[in-house]
Amino acid sequence: GSTLAALRKSGSRFQRSRRYPDIISTVEFNYSGDLLATGDKGGRVVIFQHEQESKNRPHLRGEYNVYSTFQSHEPEFDYLKSLEIEEKINKIRWLPQQNAAHFLLSTNDKTIKLWKISERDKRAEGYNLKDEDGRIRDPYRITSLRVPVLMPMDLMVEASPRRIFANAHTYHINSISVNSDHETYLSADDLRINLWHLEITDRSFNIVDIKPANMEELTEVITAAECHPHQCNVFVYSSSKGTIRLCDMRAAALCDRHSKFFEEPEDPSSRSFFSEIISSISDVKFSHSGRYMMTRDYLSVKVWDLNMENRPVETYQVHEYLRSKLCSLYENDCIFDKFECCWNGSDSAIMTGSYNNFFRMFDRNTRRDITLEASRESSKPRATLKPRKVSTGGKRKKDEISVDSLDFNKKILHTAWHPKDNVIAVAATNNLYIFQDKIN
Repeated sequence: GSTLAALRKSGSRFQRSRRYPDIISTVEFNYSGDLLATGDKGGRVVIFQHEQESKNRPHLRGEYNVYSTFQSHEPEFDYLKSLEIEEKINKIRWLPQQNAAHFLLSTNDKTIKLWKISERDKRAEGYNLKDEDGRIRDPYRITSLRVPVLMPMDLMVEASPRRIFANAHTYHINSISVNSDHETYLSADDLRINLWHLEITDRSFNIVDIKPANMEELTEVITAAECHPHQCNVFVYSSSKGTIRLCDMRAAALCDRHSKFFEEPEDPSSRSFFSEIISSISDVKFSHSGRYMMTRDYLSVKVWDLNMENRPVETYQVHEYLRSKLCSLYENDCIFDKFECCWNGSDSAIMTGSYNNFFRMFDRNTRRDITLEASRESSKPRATLKPRKVSTGGKRKKDEISVDSLDFNKKILHTAWHPKDNVIAVAATNNLYIFQDKIN
């Protein structure tokens, strides 16, 4: 029941994206951390560039300013199925930089595009066959041969689509992940995972297919998938049943039979009507080291050792105080929200979002955790973020906020952590907040 309910939920998203096109739907740093890309529900990609430190303002360790903005996807209509395809950007993934240009993959529900972002600060002048204003010259009047020269011009940042990977997914794409061989990438929808070569657009290899012969027998859907950061033959995918499967492409061309199966046994005493829905995994991320992976379900974040399948090595409660509110969260559809999670550069800390514009950070070494808020008040330059606490009942202390006064419309689903520095990006509805650790 809840599996099909989750599939049906996506139907109402199209109207919402029409009304709120600037709501951020994905956030991603590139490999160096110098560029930060966001995608929104209106199909736009905005790239921010890290400005170098200035001697005049040494306290600002370089801000992020808009570098390039372009329309990645447009709304489409599938005439065969009478379906509108919304332009919302579901995921952005950067490719490792090979030359002066940058490349990224962006996807909506159906189509993946490879974009090239390049700079141009010179233009050619002195053509033989045309004037400076572009008009063709009379060939009889050309009496000498000119060598065109490159002249400096104002910097232009151009975004151009280099490849379009279409028509490979029947269901909505929820994940794309670039492989460590930097030649291939995978894309996952609700029931299938495809493997693509970055140079080939007209075909992909289906590597996972969990679609039953009879759709009435459908019990679970794929919710997220990711390639291993170092082993190009290994990938994982998570399911709406709270399980994670690790597959090895060396074992078989079709990886329907997994190599490892990660599942935590359910505590029978805590079983409820909502158990299946809140156990659905909304995000899975390998650690940079490749030794661990992290999964996010509705109430918690779990860290798994790839060598131990029967239970996670660490479990962090994100907002346990919502367990008593699941009934109203089900009625307002919030229980289907898909929160993402991310690692810091050294894998020593993790971050994920919550409601009321709160986001949570957990230190894996000290086991300390903190709740912070992304708000206009806290985003003034050099303002220090104050830890927030939620009171779960009884007497509320002065600085605490009551569970009943949390705003469930303000949610942080998308976060990103700089690959090297303590700089984080947090998307709160249509605002992007960038925080860095304090410098004295």
